[in-house]
Amino acid sequence: MQKKGQVWIETVTYTLVAFVLIGLVLAFAKPKIEELQDQSVIEQSLTMLKQIDSVVQEINEKGIGNKRKIEINLRKGSLTINPINNSILYRLEGKFEYSEPCIEGQLCKPYEESNIEVLTKQVGKEYHVTLERKYTDFNISFMNSQEIKSLLKATTPYTLYVSNKGGEKPLINFDVD
Repeated sequence: MQKKGQVWIETVTYTLVAFVLIGLVLAFAKPKIEELQDQSVIEQSLTMLKQIDSVVQEINEKGIGNKRKIEINLRKGSLTINPINNSILYRLEGKFEYSEPCIEGQLCKPYEESNIEVLTKQVGKEYHVTLERKYTDFNISFMNSQEIKSLLKATTPYTLYVSNKGGEKPLINFDVD
C-alpha cells in the first residue's frame, strides 16, 4: 500500500516540476516571440506603404480617371488616411524597437526610408512605431471628402481603391470596400 502512495506522490511531483519548467521557458520565450512578431508586422507594413505609394505614383502617371485596387491586410496596428496633411500613416504599439527610439516628451526627428518617415517613440516598456508617407505633389481625399479615416486590424483584408480625380495639383482619392 505504501508503494502505491509513493508512486502517486512521485507522479504529482514530476508533473509539477514539468509545469514549472514549461512556465519558466514561456516566461522567457514569450516576450522574444512577441518582439519578433512585431518586427515582422512592421516590415510587412513598410512594404504595404511602399506598394500604396507605387500605385499612387502609377495612377498619377496614367492620368485622370485611372483607378487601381489594392488588398491590404492589417494583422496589427492601424492605417490612417489623412487628407488634411496629405499623408498616409501606419501606427503600431508593440515590443519591437524598430529604429532609434526617442523618449516621450522630447522633440524627435524621424529618419526616411524610401520616402517613408519612420519614427519610434518609447513609452514605458512599449515602442510606438509610426511609418508615414507624406504627399506634397498630390491632394489626398478619402471617399471624396477631407475626412480622416483609420483602418484598424481585421481578420479579413481591406479592399482599397485608389483613383486619380485630376486637378492642377492631382487629387488622389481612396475608397474602402
